Amino acid sequence: MAESPCGFPISDYFSSFASNFKNPFPILRSFSFHHHRHLRPSLRTLVNLFAEEPKRPKLVLYTTSLRGIRRTFEDCCAVRAILRGLRVAVDERDVSMDVSFRIELQSLLGKGRPLALPQVFIENRWLGGVEEICQMNEAGELGRRLEGVAAQDPTFVCDGCGGARFVPCSYCHGSQKVFVEKEGRKRRCDECNENGLVRCLHCCS
Repeated sequence: MAESPCGFPISDYFSSFASNFKNPFPILRSFSFHHHRHLRPSLRTLVNLFAEEPKRPKLVLYTTSLRGIRRTFEDCCAVRAILRGLRVAVDERDVSMDVSFRIELQSLLGKGRPLALPQVFIENRWLGGVEEICQMNEAGELGRRLEGVAAQDPTFVCDGCGGARFVPCSYCHGSQKVFVEKEGRKRRCDECNENGLVRCLHCCS
């Protein structure tokens, strides 16, 4: 009887080959989903884990992207860089992009305080302006004050808005006007701000 290159009968060689062809991955099968179904957490378990996780406070930065006042713009950039270096998630609210942010900030500061930028809040609790943030950062206190705040990779860039935090309104496409068929005329869009923009839902929700 002819022998295979391995030194045993060819019939046995092809028999072994056919057996392996029918079951080409005998080892991998032992690691399949069907054999370890008990290791996969159920959907309800995952939902409960997320529900039980404590909600982290939100860090809000009121700033401006306008360069009309150079000192203010540079202060905003400095505070933004400090917070980014501490790897915390920042909800940046540009008062030059939405007038409602300016009204909101004035309400938080109160009538007796000037509307200076930038301003940093943890939820609705004031943390400081540029002087306070820089002083706390130099003293090493800022990191301690931000413990428990949600973290974020400083290199993160939103796919929805590219970091602008605003996108054109999907109703009026930025024109600020929508046509009302019942009235037979156009009216001001209620979904966007004075610039025809809405906040990006991907990174500002």
